[in-house]
Amino acid sequence: MPVPVPRQRDTPATESAQGVLRTAAEQLAAAPAPPAATPAATAHTTPLTLLVIEDDPAGGLTVPEILDADGHRIRLRTARNLTEAARLLTPDVHCILLDLSLPDAGPRTTGTATPPAGTSVDQLATLRQVLRLAPRHAVLVLACEADAERAAEAVRVGAQDFLFRDELDGRLLSRTIRYAVERKRADIAQYKLAESKLRAQENARLERGLLPTPLLEGSDLRFAARYRPGRSRALLGGDFYDTVRTPDGTVHAMIGDVCGHGPDEAALGVELRIAWRALTLAGLCGDDLLATLQEVLEVERPCEEIFATLCTVDISPDGRRAGLCLAGHPAPLISRPGRPARLLPYENSGPALGLLPRARWPRRQVELGGTWSLMLYTDGLIEGRIGEGKERLGQDGMVEMINRHLDRGLSGEGLLEASVTEARRLNGGELTDDVAVVLLSRAEG
Repeated sequence: MPVPVPRQRDTPATESAQGVLRTAAEQLAAAPAPPAATPAATAHTTPLTLLVIEDDPAGGLTVPEILDADGHRIRLRTARNLTEAARLLTPDVHCILLDLSLPDAGPRTTGTATPPAGTSVDQLATLRQVLRLAPRHAVLVLACEADAERAAEAVRVGAQDFLFRDELDGRLLSRTIRYAVERKRADIAQYKLAESKLRAQENARLERGLLPTPLLEGSDLRFAARYRPGRSRALLGGDFYDTVRTPDGTVHAMIGDVCGHGPDEAALGVELRIAWRALTLAGLCGDDLLATLQEVLEVERPCEEIFATLCTVDISPDGRRAGLCLAGHPAPLISRPGRPARLLPYENSGPALGLLPRARWPRRQVELGGTWSLMLYTDGLIEGRIGEGKERLGQDGMVEMINRHLDRGLSGEGLLEASVTEARRLNGGELTDDVAVVLLSRAEG
């Protein structure tokens, strides 16, 4: 039987896709052999596998291979129904060519050959099944020119492109396959990007909601804070802080740091902050509060190596005295008018939470005076490098930096912003650790 020749658009369509595909293969096989691919070309192109779903009674394609314009072999597999297609749809299949003239293109009703009268027929039911079967594969549909409207609808449903039987040749087929594969990759990449943006927006809203709102109504203290997580594109890290005023007029503040980086540490920090607020409002303070927080940490941490440092202060209702507890955390910095800022005493501090069972945390009484500013911070502020060497800013460097900014007249939000900005500049770029800074200030009179 003579092999049919591919026809132009103005000629009738052939009976099935098999003759067209065989013709394209034989034309390319008879053409001169293409030049050997260079390593660069080989690196950018890989052999493609095409799965053809068509209902040819002869048993599918008999042609061993089709060559694309670059001389790479396009491997062919043929399935006569969706059951065979599911079996042949292995990970190395890049593209699917579906014949829209399959007899089962519409829905079937059990026990009947045709749908009941008045029932609308979905002429793209098989395509929809293929798209569900292969959501990550490129899909082409093959149709006769008289079915142009249905072929266009197939693209709207989810196919990457359509082909007419009467205009098909080997080069068009190979080019369309590669276009469909790349378009599918672009579609998947775009979908992942959109999904990532939505997830990032949801995470941002969640993290903003988890940041604390200070409860200082009725207090004459001024509050300022700065927070910069070390994780890229995150709003919340393993550092945490909070400030509340209890009914007796005492202002309680704390700052802490969960060891490590990542979402697990951030979640644990939020749990500890919420637990601290609840325990503080329930009347616990000092050693009793820290011991209970350690129990919370031991239950909630993902592994026994996780610990957290913590600094708590409770400021008396008159604002002139404070109780200080340190659990492996850097001591706060206090500044008063006319005197340089200095660190509060940190002798006899207790261990970080989660390190020692039944540990104790002494509470030290501190005289604040009438007018003062108290800065609590995490070690992310002091562990940044100075220049290109290994030297760190450290607590002494931080105290010197704060005093320079105080001499310039900075206070409140401006003081914190300038301090974090300078720490980043000295580090030569973004700080790798989370940074949290809280500033409480009181002006007498």
